[in-house]
Amino acid sequence: MKTDKKKVYLKVWGCQMNEADSELIRTILEHEGFLFDEDADSADIVLLNTCAVREHAVRKMRGAVYAIRHRRNGRPVLIGLLGCVPTHLKEDLLNDRNLKVDFIAGPDSYRRLPALIRQVQTPRKPASDLKEDKTEKYEGVVPKRQPGVNAWIPIMRGCDNFCTFCVVPYTRGRERSRPVKAILKEIRQAVQDKYLQITLLGQNVNSYRFDGCDFAGLLEKISTIKGLRRIRFISPHPKDFPDDLLKVMAAHDNICKHIHLPLQAGSTRILKLMNRSYSKTSYMKLIDNIRRVLPDVTLTSDIIVGFPTETDEEFLDTLSVMETERYDAAFIFKYSPRAGTLAAKKFKDDVPAAVKTERIVRLNQLQRQISLEKNSQRIGQTLEVLIESETSARSAQHYTARTDGNIVVIIPEGPYRTGDFIPVRITEATPHVLKGRPVSD
Repeated sequence: MKTDKKKVYLKVWGCQMNEADSELIRTILEHEGFLFDEDADSADIVLLNTCAVREHAVRKMRGAVYAIRHRRNGRPVLIGLLGCVPTHLKEDLLNDRNLKVDFIAGPDSYRRLPALIRQVQTPRKPASDLKEDKTEKYEGVVPKRQPGVNAWIPIMRGCDNFCTFCVVPYTRGRERSRPVKAILKEIRQAVQDKYLQITLLGQNVNSYRFDGCDFAGLLEKISTIKGLRRIRFISPHPKDFPDDLLKVMAAHDNICKHIHLPLQAGSTRILKLMNRSYSKTSYMKLIDNIRRVLPDVTLTSDIIVGFPTETDEEFLDTLSVMETERYDAAFIFKYSPRAGTLAAKKFKDDVPAAVKTERIVRLNQLQRQISLEKNSQRIGQTLEVLIESETSARSAQHYTARTDGNIVVIIPEGPYRTGDFIPVRITEATPHVLKGRPVSD
């Protein structure tokens, strides 16, 4: 039975997998007759697709719920929390009298979301659906994608790595890979729908396996799809980065030469405590090999400062790796204990907050310097960019584009459209963006 035309507001936080899941959620609900509203204050139902990786993200979610309740000023609304926070905090969310949410659902429950919403409407009683489904890959649900140039393509769900600081294996379940044919079919449809770029998603794409096909084999098959101009993927794990994958990347121009390779820490002892399954030495050897096969690769990373027991000397190991490897960009975070993880159970969060702040400031200062130096080296070069938006944070008179290496380029407005590939001569650089002019100018 179809529902009446309830208006839904959907907000998403967190990783790109959450973005892809939100497209699935929208598709499933629209199929059941729900409408979507861009205003949380006028919607009948507010859905918040959440991230549990860091405490800051959970605080943002709570703040959003309080703000919505306050602005509604007693006007009725159903509020549902979706994604990783519900599977992390579970029924505590429904029992939180300050939060006052109506329902919660985990990443494997989205097919049942319409029924869950109907269940809480009459009678008005909080409900949950947090079942882990080890077979759920959402096959048969064709996602309603957001307009733009990029299509998110999940190739697998879940994670088996169990890094001691991470909640993902507990919130998203164990690894399961999608069938090759289903992935290729979805990508061909995305290309037919005029998406020029796809980004393959997985908590560790290197772990992809289906009927004897590994990630390198899958990437090889995808690269032959006609009309597909750019292929990206996130994120690989340094523990199992095969040479075959690098060879496939080098052999195909439509596979972007950008690798996001999380370091997390430069100390081998800390990496062992994190259960990262590689050492400082093996990580740096891997980067040497990547740059040997892909000399023009753009390399980015994730780093955590202040993991339990990290000493000043071990922090300097991380600083040393950054100075040596010279990432194009890095995302740097303070360690925060996550309930249920091995690190939270086993280790005391003993690095003082002030020390974490000092360390993150030093790393960010170093990375800004390196990013500026590397971007400045691109001044005078002509790079092919893909226009992503006919506006920019800088002004409405500038367009936002992106290089093969995933670097943002700001160009003046002109006779171009979103989705155009154009050559741009780089004229200026900051640590975060390049600026340039189309060569036809």
